[in-house]
Amino acid sequence: MASIKLQGINKSFRDSPIIRNVDLTIEDGQCTVLVGPSGCGKSTILRLICGLEDADSGEIHIGDRLVNDVPPASRGIAMVFQSYALYPHMTVFENMSFALQVRKLKKDEIRKRVEEAAKILKIDHLLQRKPKELSGGQRQRVAIGRAIVRNPYAFLFDEPLSNLDYSLRCQMRYELAKLKAQLKTTMVYVTHDQSEAMTLADKIVVMHDGIVEQEGSPLEIYNFPVNTFVAQFIGSSKMNIFPVTFEVCKGSLSNFRLATGEVVSVDKKLDLNKGSKYLMGVRPEDLDVVAENAKVSSNCLEGEVILAENLGGEGFVHVCLKDGYQIMSKSKKTVLEQVGEKARLFFGCNRCYLFDEQGKAICGINSRSIDAE
Repeated sequence: MASIKLQGINKSFRDSPIIRNVDLTIEDGQCTVLVGPSGCGKSTILRLICGLEDADSGEIHIGDRLVNDVPPASRGIAMVFQSYALYPHMTVFENMSFALQVRKLKKDEIRKRVEEAAKILKIDHLLQRKPKELSGGQRQRVAIGRAIVRNPYAFLFDEPLSNLDYSLRCQMRYELAKLKAQLKTTMVYVTHDQSEAMTLADKIVVMHDGIVEQEGSPLEIYNFPVNTFVAQFIGSSKMNIFPVTFEVCKGSLSNFRLATGEVVSVDKKLDLNKGSKYLMGVRPEDLDVVAENAKVSSNCLEGEVILAENLGGEGFVHVCLKDGYQIMSKSKKTVLEQVGEKARLFFGCNRCYLFDEQGKAICGINSRSIDAE
């Protein structure tokens, strides 16, 4: 195992910056998950670490070695690709052992490594099959096994589950989580899937336009986003964001007013200028649909239902507020609301986030948003 450190990394393609002065440390034995929209530079980071791309500037260290000029085969890194990249004419055993044969290891050692990895991945009964005889999940296990047998310093995963169907992806996510605990090897994992990131990561790195917006543990990123981009990107349902104007502090509460006239409160006394404008965020799971006659003193938003979704174990209600902003409530029960009906949505005054007009979180320690716990 080894740590990985990137210092001042820049990378451009045809004068278009892809990675912008990125500093990133991945600790020995840590699983770091890179998330972000397409084109943000996640996969490029992996390719720079393994040596498939060269950085324009900056340093890449694997363990105590500077590896900028070290060829990919000598970096001690194993990469698992989205497309499996198996040799179609070779058996599973031959695919998994190919890199070891190139290194001219003894046959007994090769067989031992392949069989041990196959048992871990539960594909030991498939060693004589060829890729065309395997399911998508089995092919992905072979690709992972091919990486395991090399005993690398670190594993790099580039969206390895994106080609699988939903149920198989969930199963493989579970298997990867077990594999991570078993191998205890440094991992860098790229994905778009929020569930994969939250399940597998010791640390999540959120990227946008080639820069690191925020890094931290999954719960830290979820509970304390540093800006509206992170707030809306992390979470299985996008955070609701709407504009508010500061009114006044009353006791321990700070009151804000929406354009529609409703007053919403934050459970914190804030030193803000009256009339100053902000953005308030509320996660869909923190918005409750309340009855029309329910007594709610504040933090109640009213609008019209424009979509109601029932997904079995959970439901979503999409509501258009009077000022045109659309918000969504997430429920763990069947949704009874109908399109066109009036709806009232309530959230607790300690379950919201506050950002300035540029989208930066305010009012918290280390630029974190209001504690939603």
